[in-house]
Amino acid sequence: MKYTEIKDLYKFIFKSYDKPFLKEHIKKIIELDEYLPYSSTFFCVTNTQDLTFEYISKNYTSCLGLDANELKVHGMRSLWSRIHPDDVDAWLNALNSLMEFTLAEIPKNKRKDANYTWNFRMRNSDEVYVNIIQNTTPLVFDSESKPIIGLAHYTVLDPNIKMDITASAKLLNTNNEYETLFFSNFSQKLLNDGISNRERDVIRLLVLNKSSKEISRTLSISSHTVDTHRRNILRKLNISSTGELVGMLKMNQHWL
Repeated sequence: MKYTEIKDLYKFIFKSYDKPFLKEHIKKIIELDEYLPYSSTFFCVTNTQDLTFEYISKNYTSCLGLDANELKVHGMRSLWSRIHPDDVDAWLNALNSLMEFTLAEIPKNKRKDANYTWNFRMRNSDEVYVNIIQNTTPLVFDSESKPIIGLAHYTVLDPNIKMDITASAKLLNTNNEYETLFFSNFSQKLLNDGISNRERDVIRLLVLNKSSKEISRTLSISSHTVDTHRRNILRKLNISSTGELVGMLKMNQHWL
């Protein structure tokens, strides 16, 4: 996929019309970075509107051997050019799914408590593709409560570790503990193409332990229609029960 195509898709996912003010956020993060030890992790403040990095921590160079100034000058284009070509489509699908889930499922007043994780392979200064796990917490939202500025924390792992590209969304609950609301594997699909989009919606909600009544309310369809979808799903996948389906998906972590 060409850079221009990545840019168009990325900007579509994070489309907004606001230019948030970040000086106070960045000032605090820069002050914190002075005291953090060197490690196999680094962090950045990402601006999805300008496709830039507002700040890059000192560990970026020690982790990847790359020049932080290049990332600062060229922005996200520099990072995208180093993502493994085989990971680009799955990575973009992961970002798009997380944004769609956020806008559809997380109330505006709760989005400040959300946390997102995804991964990809990135080429370091030795021309080796290492595994990167990115964990992002929103800092600033636009007028529609869409997250556009984030604190992104990157963990670098050995290139020999085989990792599927996955994405998850978590939300702080009343006990101030992160609870997973969404998880999907974008490298593999356990479900075949015979499953319709509506059936995939039903399965996603089943895996979240939603009852037929709750699924009916969420999807604005009747309980009878939900039950029909459930029967068709079992028939298409040649399994005997919903419990078997949910257990199979959770065990393999291959969601919709």
